[in-house]
Amino acid sequence: MPLFGKRRAAKEEGSLPSTEADGHRHHKRSPAESYSMSKRPSFGQWVKHTWLDIVTMAIMGALGLGIYFAEPRPARSFAVTFSDGQVVYPQFAYPLRDEVVPIWLAAFLASMVPITIMAIMQIRVRSFWDFNNAVIGILYSLITAALFQVWVKWLIGGLRPHFLDVCDPDPAKMGNNNGEGFQRLYFRPDICRGEKKLINDALESFPSGHTTAAFAGFGYLYLYLNAKLKVFSNYHPSLWKLALTYSPILAAVLIGGALTIDEYHNWYDIFAGAAVGITMAFSSYRMTFAAIWDWRFNHIPLNRTAPFNYDSYMNAELLHAVATRKAGWGGDGLGHGHGHGHHDKHAAGMGAGHVGHHDGMGHHNGVGHHNGLGHQDGAHSAVGGHANGVPANDGFTQHRRPVGGHGGDHMV
Repeated sequence: MPLFGKRRAAKEEGSLPSTEADGHRHHKRSPAESYSMSKRPSFGQWVKHTWLDIVTMAIMGALGLGIYFAEPRPARSFAVTFSDGQVVYPQFAYPLRDEVVPIWLAAFLASMVPITIMAIMQIRVRSFWDFNNAVIGILYSLITAALFQVWVKWLIGGLRPHFLDVCDPDPAKMGNNNGEGFQRLYFRPDICRGEKKLINDALESFPSGHTTAAFAGFGYLYLYLNAKLKVFSNYHPSLWKLALTYSPILAAVLIGGALTIDEYHNWYDIFAGAAVGITMAFSSYRMTFAAIWDWRFNHIPLNRTAPFNYDSYMNAELLHAVATRKAGWGGDGLGHGHGHGHHDKHAAGMGAGHVGHHDGMGHHNGVGHHNGLGHQDGAHSAVGGHANGVPANDGFTQHRRPVGGHGGDHMV
C-alpha cells in the first residue's frame, strides 16, 4: 500500500460540490473547482490549487533575503567608556565567539526535522493532503516569521553583546569632545575600526533570528503532534506521547538558550524572536487545519475550496487522519472515538440477539438483555440482520463507548 494511499471518500452525500446548476452542466472548469481530500491529485491538479502560494512564498523569501543582506537603517548611538576609562555598558563588551548553533543550522533544523517527522507520521495517517497541508503550513510559518523579523532587524535593530569587541572604537576619534549627548558619552558607528560586515551584523541584534526560526518551525510541529497523537483529548494517553509532543518545544528552547552561551543575543532579543515564531506557528496551523485546541477536529486538514462543516464534522473526509489508534481513534470501525450514539455503518451483526440503535453507553450481551444506560429501538432477530435500517449485534461484540462531543458544539 502506498504511503499516501487513497482513503475512503466522504460518506456524506453532497460532500463534493456539484458542477451542475439549474439542470445545466458547466463545461468550462472554474479555477475554484473543489477537490476531494480523500484522493491524491495529479501534479497538475496540485499546482493548480497551490501555485499562488508557491509564488507568494518565493517573493517573500526573496524580499527577506534582500533585507537580510542590506545595511542597517538606523544610525544608532552608543556609549563606550566614562572619562575614567570604565566601560559604560559591559553587557555590550563580550568577546566575539563562534556560534554554538549557526543561523543556517537553526533554520535547517526548524524546517527539515518537522517535515521529516510529518512524513514518518504518514505511515499511520496515509493522506497526501494531510502531508501537503502540514508542509505548506510550516512553510507559511517559517517564511512569514523570517520576513517579519528581518524587517524589525533592519529598521529597529539593536546592539549585540559583542558589539564593542567587533566595533573596536578608535580612541583618537573618541577624544576632543567628539561625542554626543550628556557629557559627550555617545558616538556613532563611524568611530569603529573593525570589519564593516561584522559591525553591521552587530547592530542588528533585535529580534533573534535563531529563536524566530526555531519557534516558528518547532512550535508548528508541537501543534501537529498534539493533534495527531490526541494528547489533550478525551482519553488518558501514554506518557511517551506527552514527552514526544513537547520535544519540539525543548529543541526550540535549547537553540534559544545557546545564544546566551555564545553571547550572540541579549535575553530580550531571544524572547522577542520566540514570540514572533510562536505567533506565526499558531496562525499558520489554524490556516491549514480545522482547529488548534479542539481535539475533535484539530487533526483534520482544511480544503482550499470547500468550507469545513463544523456542525457535521463526523462526515469529514479525513476524520480518521490521526496517528494514534487508542480509544477508537483512527479506525473505520466501531468506537472510532467521535460522537454520541454513533455506530459505524460497516458493523453488520452476525449472531443472535436484539437488533437496534443504542442511544447511550449500553450494549447487548447476546442473551436478549440490554446492559447500560441507553435504550434500544428495533426488533428481535434470530440470525444477524437489520431492523429499521440498523445493523444487528453479533451477541459477542461490546460496542466501545462513544468518546466525542456533539457535532453542533462550538469550535474552540
